[in-house]
Amino acid sequence: MPQLGLGVYKAEEGNEVEEAVQAAIESGYRSIDTASFYGNEKGVGKAIEASGLPRKDVFLTTKLWNDDHGYEQTLKAFEKSRLQLSVDYIDLYLLHWPVPNKFEESWKALEKLYQEGFVRAIGVSNFHQSHLEQLSQTMQIKPMVNQVEFHPLLFQEELLEYCRMRDIQLQSWRPLTRGHLLEEPIIRKLAEKYEKTPAQIVLRWHIEQGVATIPKSVTPARIHSNADIFDFRLESEDIIAINQLNQGQRFGPHPDTFDYNG
Repeated sequence: MPQLGLGVYKAEEGNEVEEAVQAAIESGYRSIDTASFYGNEKGVGKAIEASGLPRKDVFLTTKLWNDDHGYEQTLKAFEKSRLQLSVDYIDLYLLHWPVPNKFEESWKALEKLYQEGFVRAIGVSNFHQSHLEQLSQTMQIKPMVNQVEFHPLLFQEELLEYCRMRDIQLQSWRPLTRGHLLEEPIIRKLAEKYEKTPAQIVLRWHIEQGVATIPKSVTPARIHSNADIFDFRLESEDIIAINQLNQGQRFGPHPDTFDYNG
């Protein structure tokens, strides 16, 4: 799985998401992250096909939404996503949220999809240690990826270490905190030091932590800029300084208080 990908949450189906994916591929991205809930899988699939890249060169992720949990329902939802994306297989399929009393059964369906080759990797999203421990009681195949909100203002170090110890790749959504983090004095100071943008500093921090990341944007210039993070490294003292920005601050829902019936 590439360390950097494009997230397409809230990118509108049609021209907007297609142009965003096209800009990302032209900028060197080879990982695209969507979800059935986003309502733009068809556009993502069209843009990937139009790129002319071999299917094997694009790492494609989508997710099971909360209303589709259950063994048979999960299999049907997967097939719907696969057809929307117009692909023979999906690289990574995730349980979008740990829906109480349902995610264990859905995971069995993901294991079946993986064993039959329809999915190259399976994982979860928004799972904390407690959810992963609960899943471990019934799973046959462990999650390969856990996609969570993770950034310097929500430096989930304990969860990161937990996943590292179990060979689960942590992936960050909303890494740029809707721009809030980019005004932090230390981030701006480091941007000057490394002659990079504040966003590039934050995204590079994720890479230094061993965390894959999927910043979202529909602006071609910003998509291109976000990819320019592989020609420098942060010094250890700068990583520590960024770590200290942690405030436990979320910009998305907490899995334990999420309204699963809403």
